[in-house]
Amino acid sequence: MTDDAGRVGAMVETLVKAFVAHPEAVEVSGGLRSNTVVFDLKVDPQDLGKVIGRQGRTARALRTLVGLAGEKLGKRTLLQILE
Repeated sequence: MTDDAGRVGAMVETLVKAFVAHPEAVEVSGGLRSNTVVFDLKVDPQDLGKVIGRQGRTARALRTLVGLAGEKLGKRTLLQILE
């Protein structure tokens, strides 16, 4: 993962840790897959509902932020929330 992508991953990790009950379980990893930087977000199973939010609003907001950060860096980025 490049330095810029690492900063985006750190941003996601900081944001998610702020509103979950088990911040120690938050893990963000990333890698390049077919010209796209893909971030994998793992959280405690009890926090999965908080990360997804009502009707997926929180997840959509996180994905929007990741997309905008990638756009600013000139890269295509995606956020996957893993169970």
